Amino acid sequence: MERARGRRWVGLLVVGVLALLAALALPLLRESRARLRARGLPEFGALPTFRLMDQTGRPFSDADLRGAVVVADFMFTRCPTVCPLLTAKMARLQRQAREAGLAVRFVSFSVDPRYDTPERLAAYADTRHLDTSNWALLTGELEDVETTVLEGFRVMMGREADAGEDDFLSIFHGEHFVLVDTEGRIRGYYRVVDDSDGLESLQRDLEALVHAAD
Repeated sequence: MERARGRRWVGLLVVGVLALLAALALPLLRESRARLRARGLPEFGALPTFRLMDQTGRPFSDADLRGAVVVADFMFTRCPTVCPLLTAKMARLQRQAREAGLAVRFVSFSVDPRYDTPERLAAYADTRHLDTSNWALLTGELEDVETTVLEGFRVMMGREADAGEDDFLSIFHGEHFVLVDTEGRIRGYYRVVDDSDGLESLQRDLEALVHAAD
């Protein structure tokens, strides 16, 4: 009887030790998987150098994003079609990152900067109840924005030939979200509007980059 009771206690002790070891190993396993996934992401160039303004009118540059995992997109406030969808997807991604405890910066570049003043961007954010604590909406001189978007991020933007400034339906731009790592390297382009897997892939990749940088 006593011998059986002793074996039972030994068995419970072994199970407890194994459970403890598994609990200690799980974070290391997750970190290892994150590092492997992060290393496997392609590199598409560097975060461009830029100097623009955010929705508060303050200067905002690439230096404000250095050392952070960043998700960028491209929109304009007068857009009646895809931009509201992009903004909603970005807000969803921001919410998911916050719930997961991930430190991520979000930035939206206006491709209609002559119209999108800081005041209009602030109103846009307010109307849509956007959390701008880690999400900046940027504008500036058209030439500076074009250089940043076209040459830096390699995302298209423009306006149909001979279109007037009031013809906002003539404005076109890329619909990808862009992922940048803590070292300022562009690591991915993601279609999120008509591709349900795009947002999920982006979420997994940004999570991997955050954990790999810890």
